[in-house]
Amino acid sequence: MTSLELGEKAVKVLDEKKAEDLKMIRIEDISVLADYFVIATGTSSTHVKALADEVEFRLKELGVEPSHVEGYRSHSWVLLDYTGVVVHVFTPESRSFYDLDRLWRDGESVDLSHLLQS
Repeated sequence: MTSLELGEKAVKVLDEKKAEDLKMIRIEDISVLADYFVIATGTSSTHVKALADEVEFRLKELGVEPSHVEGYRSHSWVLLDYTGVVVHVFTPESRSFYDLDRLWRDGESVDLSHLLQS
């Protein structure tokens, strides 16, 4: 599975579980951290955890496990690092505070319209 396919799968899972403000940013040309960042917002700390759990569970079913997981105890931001793809799930307050959308604005925003449910 390519990084793009993995990122798209994560986006679909997050969308199915009602994540808000989904974005995928291609950063491979500007950073060695990953090829893509997937950024999503949950409506509460419980929703953030549920979203991250579902991504981890569904990708594990496909044989893909994160190399690193961080933030479960914070209840405001969970990071799932799949090497080529890093999934960030935030509460609204944390997303606003860390503002990854602005920090990584030099990356290429990936069109997700074909992945998202109407």
